[in-house]
Amino acid sequence: MTAVPLPLPRPQSLPRGLTTAVLGAVLGAAFVAQAVAALVPHVLLLLVATTASLAVEGVLYRWQRGALTLFAKAHADVAVRHVLRDLLLVVGLLRLGEQDRETQYAPLAAGLLAFYAAHCAVQAVSVLVRRTRTLPVVTRNIDASALRLSPAPPVLLRRPGPRLLVFGLPATAGLTATAVTGDARCAAAGVALSLGCALAGLAALLLRLLPGRRPAGEQEVLDWFDAWLAEYRPTVGLYFSGGVSSAYQAGMWLEPLAALDARPVIILRERFMVARIATTDIPVVCLPKVSTLMRLEHSTLQVLLHPSNSGKTSQVLRIPTIKHAFVNHGESDKLSSCNPYAKAYDQVWVAGPAARERYALAEVGVEDKDVVEIGRPQLDAVRPYAGPPAGPYVTVLYAPTWEGWDGNPGNTSLIAAGENLVRALLADPGVRLLYKPHPLTGSVDPRAGAADRRIRDLIRSADRARSGPRPAPSAEPARSAAELDRLTAAECRPGADQAERMLVQSAPEPGRAQAVARLTAAWEEAYWAALPQWEHRVVTDARPSLYACFNVADLLISDVSSVISDFLASGKPYAVTNTSGLPERAFRAAFPTVAAATVLTPDAAGVPALLESVRHPEKDDLSEARAQLKLRLLGPADPPSQERFAAAVRALCAASREHRARMAGRHAAEVPGQRRVAAAAAGPARSEAPRGVSHARGRG
Repeated sequence: MTAVPLPLPRPQSLPRGLTTAVLGAVLGAAFVAQAVAALVPHVLLLLVATTASLAVEGVLYRWQRGALTLFAKAHADVAVRHVLRDLLLVVGLLRLGEQDRETQYAPLAAGLLAFYAAHCAVQAVSVLVRRTRTLPVVTRNIDASALRLSPAPPVLLRRPGPRLLVFGLPATAGLTATAVTGDARCAAAGVALSLGCALAGLAALLLRLLPGRRPAGEQEVLDWFDAWLAEYRPTVGLYFSGGVSSAYQAGMWLEPLAALDARPVIILRERFMVARIATTDIPVVCLPKVSTLMRLEHSTLQVLLHPSNSGKTSQVLRIPTIKHAFVNHGESDKLSSCNPYAKAYDQVWVAGPAARERYALAEVGVEDKDVVEIGRPQLDAVRPYAGPPAGPYVTVLYAPTWEGWDGNPGNTSLIAAGENLVRALLADPGVRLLYKPHPLTGSVDPRAGAADRRIRDLIRSADRARSGPRPAPSAEPARSAAELDRLTAAECRPGADQAERMLVQSAPEPGRAQAVARLTAAWEEAYWAALPQWEHRVVTDARPSLYACFNVADLLISDVSSVISDFLASGKPYAVTNTSGLPERAFRAAFPTVAAATVLTPDAAGVPALLESVRHPEKDDLSEARAQLKLRLLGPADPPSQERFAAAVRALCAASREHRARMAGRHAAEVPGQRRVAAAAAGPARSEAPRGVSHARGRG
């Protein structure tokens, strides 16, 4: 997986909107002051105003990139600002100089114009270079060296804003120095240096457009992709389309897919998602265009698994030679777990009988014969209940879900109950709290994001007030993390583009996936061992995983979501917060996954009794109910979920092959005969279809 660089720290003293407004005001004031200084003229004010505007530009590009978009929408982008800044300096020079010095400054103005012309030329050529490096197919874990890929041009040559600031800085500095000293040679040297930088960048980009320096063209790439499909002969794939924060939905199916006795492939639609998919040895292919996606129709691919619904899913469903199964990215009592879109697939694969009943009750068009129970193969990593907490602390995992798209107040407990829950847990000196919010928290309702931030502050404050023994320092977490990073992060430069990543992220070394799994387990063990038993934790990184948190937790508190269904695999106690406004009896009736849970009210009054039942299992009267609910939600433990998943894949692959055989026989027997009759009636002029016309049959 490509290492994604972390954003540089941004000042947090002011809210983002206010910070943008302040910086915009300072930048505007600097330009006004520069104009006044140029017209008066006033050397010191001109120097201060120019320096201030350049400083604000640097702050904007480092910490406030969102503000740059606002300026561009107002037609005040970096080019306009830079030209205005230099123009005011030239005006200031003319006002400061004598009348006979206007002819002396004319070459400086001409040089500035030449520099801006060169900047525009660099931008035009950089666009052409980018287009030649934007391939119709993006891959990972595949040897793409045949496509003549090369390292990307420097970032400075690809981004017009930073390039203009850096290349234009000598000219601006030279003009400012001339305004202060009166020596025109400073401005001449600065303008010459800026022009030279721009011309050098232009030459470097033009070299990349030479025939021998370009990557393979579109048709050559498509031919290469067809040849790879014919050689690799994939049989089952994972199809995914979504945003950056939804990559985890595909990630949870990577290990079950890799464990199949098949030739798996991952099909993506968004270019940026190639770098977001977690570490895997499975070949990854991104096909952004529908026309390229349709080439799968003539491949050996038999089954596609779909962990989520998206607008682009309908495009691949048009391929009649592939069978499609919806596997979802988790099951819960939410309406999204029985979406009417599911009827578009050939089959819907669920964990256990509860999901089958859910589809039947929802009456969304999914027939019972198309529902297949496979369990949850991801949950093999979840360890079963081993008794009450052995130490002095109860580890509680609070994992609220996000607010959802529909604005239902019962979706997440964060807004109405989150802080009350956290305060009640932190008030117990024998509790260690792990807080793991949903990745999409705050993306729809700002109140959820604000509650999340306040909860994090509460946890940090509680940690500062605690003290106790700490384990001996260990280098094992850092060592394991470094080894994991080496195996999971391709050694790409921070400015690498997709073509360069394709070259670097070639076919993986044999055994890499097994080594990653082994190191991940070692890192998780070392991570938890290095933490004091009393220390609270906010878990937001990819490591440790949610299932790793399950294994160290004695109790889960969550909302109606797939998290509680998955946690049931452990058999440990769990609680669900009722923020729906329903009475408890109605709440349990509406959401079957709550049947074996302790229901908490928004005021968190039931937390002390809940913790008591965890410490003393004899007071836990829901253990038998959890065992029954686990069977209903996740299905039987024997055969294991991975075996049931593999059997479902084999059965659907067989159905796909049979369908292809029937269609091939039907076309061979019927279609050519009809064409011969039609061709004979129409005459020789229409005996052949035009080359390139596709006879693909739509999905019926």
